[in-house]
Amino acid sequence: MDTQIKDINEKLKGRMISLKGIVDSIAQTSGPTLFNVTDGTGTFVLKGFEGAGVRAYPQIEEGSAIESTIEVREFNNALEGEIIKMKKLDSIGQTKLKEAIEKIQLERAEAKPVPFLVKTPILEKMKDRFVAAATEIRLAVINNRPIIIRHHNDCDGYSAGYVLERAILPLVEKQHSADKALWQYISRAPSMTPFYEIEDSIKDASHALTAYEKFSEKLPLVLIVDNGSGPENLLSIKQGKVHGLDFIVVDHHAPEKDLISDEVKVHINPFLVGEDGDKISAGMLCAELARFVAQGEVQGIEHIPALSGLSDRINNPPVMSAYLDIAKKKGYTETLLHEIASVIEFVSSKLRFMEGREYVSTVFGERIEQQKALVAVLSPYIKKLQTKALAIANALVTREQHGSVTLQFLNVESSFSRNSYPKPGQTIGLLHDAYLKEHKDAKLVSIAVLSDVIVLRASEKSDFSVNEFITYLDKACPEAFIEGGGHKQAGAIKFVPAKQSEVLAALKKFVSEI
Repeated sequence: MDTQIKDINEKLKGRMISLKGIVDSIAQTSGPTLFNVTDGTGTFVLKGFEGAGVRAYPQIEEGSAIESTIEVREFNNALEGEIIKMKKLDSIGQTKLKEAIEKIQLERAEAKPVPFLVKTPILEKMKDRFVAAATEIRLAVINNRPIIIRHHNDCDGYSAGYVLERAILPLVEKQHSADKALWQYISRAPSMTPFYEIEDSIKDASHALTAYEKFSEKLPLVLIVDNGSGPENLLSIKQGKVHGLDFIVVDHHAPEKDLISDEVKVHINPFLVGEDGDKISAGMLCAELARFVAQGEVQGIEHIPALSGLSDRINNPPVMSAYLDIAKKKGYTETLLHEIASVIEFVSSKLRFMEGREYVSTVFGERIEQQKALVAVLSPYIKKLQTKALAIANALVTREQHGSVTLQFLNVESSFSRNSYPKPGQTIGLLHDAYLKEHKDAKLVSIAVLSDVIVLRASEKSDFSVNEFITYLDKACPEAFIEGGGHKQAGAIKFVPAKQSEVLAALKKFVSEI
């Protein structure tokens, strides 16, 4: 009787078993040949040896349906099968086995709806999208397909990427017997820009193609989170698709026009269902998606929706209050969450392009006592840096009145050293908040000015819209080649450096006409 891979455990060590499956990949080492075999319930490594570096069973190729007799052994703390005999099934046997395995895989991958952590129409309207995305992610794991998580390099982006990572890792661990699978089949990488830029796309495709050619790895599923919905992502996604990469996008920024949905497996964004993405964070969306992926609770992420919401200034009291209540039950006060958010922003500025999985896990609270100790060490230092940055900004800011709106400008490059903390967006946020604390009803727009970028923050009473301003700039300064986006009252805009003065002049005119 054939044994299913899911049933192979320590109790079978040293025993002979029969196993049928599909050869997913083959690796030739300087010693044995390694056959990665799947039967739909899991993946198991079979080891064949005919001589040092000699290809064992050369008639068996990737995609072959095989039946084997193996002895279960342990190597490097992982179970594997020492091949006693193995043969390829005939054409009828191959067809039957592949159909049976595909049925098992689809049944295992299917995600059922699970209750959301909070009640809001924003989530309910997207339930089908959550189910579809979770099913695609689960199927990628079951099909031994690597998953790349790409997220924005801020607290909300890190929160979104981290919660998905925590949901996917146990699925990968269950699918594979080797510890290295946790690194081979899932990776997470921050994007420095607030979109999935072409550089990141080319890097992802290049690494994937190398792994495909050298190690027979399948081409990955890329999850773009807290990024991905705007037209500036289109080229990068299309470039990846040319090479066989597939994409899922989870975002909450308003796209000017939906050009992305037709190019990706699933596109989750509140604006696509007539809801406001400013009312929910990417970390909240991904925490809910993580529960669909895991088909239930995901340990250690309960506080993260509230964390991401506070860091992204989500103005939705019922939803924020509900997520904060969940966090408080796990011992996280609002003050502590703000401190953790600051630590994440600080750490992200130092890690830059690094994944830093273990370090990031500590910051997010995989070990709560260690997390609190880290916050206690770093938080006072970060507050000193913020106080210093605010003092510098207050000394160098210029303010102008345009109609009823106050504009305050801060030239970042002449005020701060390169790559200093806080980052420009955080510095202008501190300056913006400080002014509003003294002038509560101010119609205020704050601008951090760099050679080729402006970062904007606007008060609610200013009636300023980042996306409307981008549309205005496209017409007013076409030769500036505007890129950017964000939320209604917070965002970043990139332009040709030589056109900086024209962009700032257009900003003043736009504000005067509000």
